[in-house]
Amino acid sequence: MEYSNKVMDHFANPRNVGELDGANAVGQVGNLKCGDIMKIYMKIEDDIIKDISFKTFGCGAAIATSSMATEMVKGKTIQEALKLTNSAVVEALEGLPPAKVHCSVLAEEAIKAALADYYKNQGIDPTPIIGCTGDCQHCHSDHH
Repeated sequence: MEYSNKVMDHFANPRNVGELDGANAVGQVGNLKCGDIMKIYMKIEDDIIKDISFKTFGCGAAIATSSMATEMVKGKTIQEALKLTNSAVVEALEGLPPAKVHCSVLAEEAIKAALADYYKNQGIDPTPIIGCTGDCQHCHSDHH
C-alpha cells in the first residue's frame, strides 16, 4: 500500500495527541470490523473549538486521519467543523488507499460525536443540528 508523505508525516508525528484537560466535548466512535477506535476531546468556548485532541487505537491511516481532522477544525467554529467531510480529510492528506478511506469516515464521525456531546451537555438535542452521529443509542433511546 502506498501512503502519501502527508499521511506518513501525520502518522509519525501526529498532532494534538492525548487526553485534553478541561474538555467539555468528548466523542468516541469505533468500527468493530477493523477494530479502529477514535476518541476526540474538545474545549469549546463561544462556539469556537479552542483546543482539540485525540486518542486513536488503530492503524497508521486511522492515526493520520485523526491528526489531520483535528488540525482542520482547531480554531474553527462549530458550524465550520460540522462541514468537515471525510473527503476533505483525504484530500488534505493527499489521498488514502481505497481500503483505508473508512478511517477518514471515522474521523468525521468522531468530530460530530464530540460536537453532539457538547450540545447534550448544554441540554440541547444535537440531532437536528448534527444529524445522525452513528450513536444509535442516542437517537433511538426513546424506542426501547
